[in-house]
Amino acid sequence: MTTPSHTVPTSSGIRPSGLSLAFAVLLFATVGYFLFWGFGYTQGHFPLVFVLATLFGVFMAFNIGGNDVANSFGTSVGAGTLTIKQALLVAAVFEVSGAVIAGGQVTDTIRKGIVDLSGFTVAPMDFVYIMMSALIAAALWLLFASKKGYPVSTTHSIIGAIVGSSLVLGALTPGVHSMELVQWGQIWQIAVSWVLSPVLGGLVSYALFGLIKKHILSYNDEAENRLKEIKRQKYENDRRHKEAFERLSEIQKISYTHAMTRDVQAYHDQDYESAEFESDYFKELARIEKQREDVDAHRALQNWVPMVAAGGAMIISAMLLFKGFKHLELGLTTLNNYMIMGMIGAVVWMATFIFAKTLKGNSLSRSTFLMFSWMQVFTAAGFAFSHGSNDIANAIGPFAAILDVLRNGAIGSEAAIPPVAMITFGVALIVGLWFIGKEVIQTVGHNLTAMHPASGFAAELAAAGVVMLATIMGLPVSSTHILIGAVLGIGLVNHQTNWTLMKPIGLAWIITLPAAGAISAVSFVTLRTIFG
Repeated sequence: MTTPSHTVPTSSGIRPSGLSLAFAVLLFATVGYFLFWGFGYTQGHFPLVFVLATLFGVFMAFNIGGNDVANSFGTSVGAGTLTIKQALLVAAVFEVSGAVIAGGQVTDTIRKGIVDLSGFTVAPMDFVYIMMSALIAAALWLLFASKKGYPVSTTHSIIGAIVGSSLVLGALTPGVHSMELVQWGQIWQIAVSWVLSPVLGGLVSYALFGLIKKHILSYNDEAENRLKEIKRQKYENDRRHKEAFERLSEIQKISYTHAMTRDVQAYHDQDYESAEFESDYFKELARIEKQREDVDAHRALQNWVPMVAAGGAMIISAMLLFKGFKHLELGLTTLNNYMIMGMIGAVVWMATFIFAKTLKGNSLSRSTFLMFSWMQVFTAAGFAFSHGSNDIANAIGPFAAILDVLRNGAIGSEAAIPPVAMITFGVALIVGLWFIGKEVIQTVGHNLTAMHPASGFAAELAAAGVVMLATIMGLPVSSTHILIGAVLGIGLVNHQTNWTLMKPIGLAWIITLPAAGAISAVSFVTLRTIFG
């Protein structure tokens, strides 16, 4: 399909100094206010630890924005649906809203998560150092991956970091076998997800985009080629009859002109049969125009796109209802959720069908680009809300556990998440996307394969569907890896996948756990030495 060419802007084109300064000021002001608020919240306990923990947590959220959020919006920017600034605006609204509205009011303090610390007495401050080490280690690894343009799992980063610092604590505690603290079954599940996630994402994306390409894009390509042929026939008809007219005598020209005048009136009435025309020119023109009617160029946009849009809306609404809103007490039953999904699907089908009819007569390629662009914007927004409500926990979870210990002096099973902390981390998320997200966006949206709004929509929708399915079935998957797999599935359909670039990305996925763990182990020893 012929579509506008889109590339990810260069850094000079996306980071005006004035706007960058505004984001920097916003981040410093937000963090400054949070520190002022936090000294009262923690009752002045361990102020230096509190300041460092805040900086580590904000830095982690900053790097989640630069890697995970950038990964989520890479397809939209790469397809030309959104500019960097527009992606930033959508992320700012939906990521932060997801974090604040549906991010949860409490979080598990990870005492019995990937590592089991319940088997021995852990000093509260040692627990704080574990969480601080995990935050700074995961953040540093994400920063490295982001600058290289490698989309990696923030969840795996924080898990690897917690394992690393916990193993060191176990090794330093007499009578504790540190290797027995790790839930190796869960580590094995993570290893499985390195293969399972991209494969599932790729298969669903391949199937979905294959259908879209076959029934919509390829149909439109064929229709456009036929319309071009019709245009060529009209040009030839004009040329041939002009030459024939020049060969007529003056009397024949006058007679033929009168016939043409009568035919013009009949032609503009658009209620004719070719036999009614007197001139050969309009008889041939009527035959050519009949071919245009037979093409029915916008049939795929009116029949298939509304169905695809309705299905996509139902999947995204399911992702929000069952995953994004899971921390909210909405009181909705499963049946209620399915009814809401059905209503949303019906409304989107009607709206998209009407939109397609209004575009009839416009350029087919432009109409296709426009419709899928709108669909991709809504998909990206829903994905961003769900992402903000869930993955912000990779930064706010450990930090909330730290705040709880500093405030109460003990390790609880759950820790409250103050709204001001969620807002602060949400701001850091967006600022991170602005400052260091370009390389990951370039990788996901352009370097792995070329993107069109239709393929970007298919990748995002496939990723959302697989995340939902995996959540229901309890499969160990990573949303980051799923989306990358979905992008690769698009490339397979179009026969233009950059497998060379995928090699270092795959290696980065495998290295994430041990790299974050090693950094965290060193950080834990350092913090314990300084403050112990």
